[in-house]
Amino acid sequence: MTLNADERELLRRISEADSPVEPSDYFHSIHPPDFPASADADDPRREAWVELQMGLYRAYIRLRELGLVEVVHPANGGRGDLVVVTEASRAALG
Repeated sequence: MTLNADERELLRRISEADSPVEPSDYFHSIHPPDFPASADADDPRREAWVELQMGLYRAYIRLRELGLVEVVHPANGGRGDLVVVTEASRAALG
């Protein structure tokens, strides 16, 4: 199974956690913003960063579809899903 860079990095970080984690907690550290907070919504740097963040959501969905992460506490309105890695993820990170 081939993982792209975002999938691999997100899976690696989830696998290093000591307890269930919300995948989106890692998004800003994987792709930190490279623009000032005052940048306009249509600033090209902000738009590019939003695309990177959406790519991380797609990566999370794919990790679930591949059975590499498992939801142990579903989203509750106050936070997103809390997940852990599965046995299959260890081979994928190999």
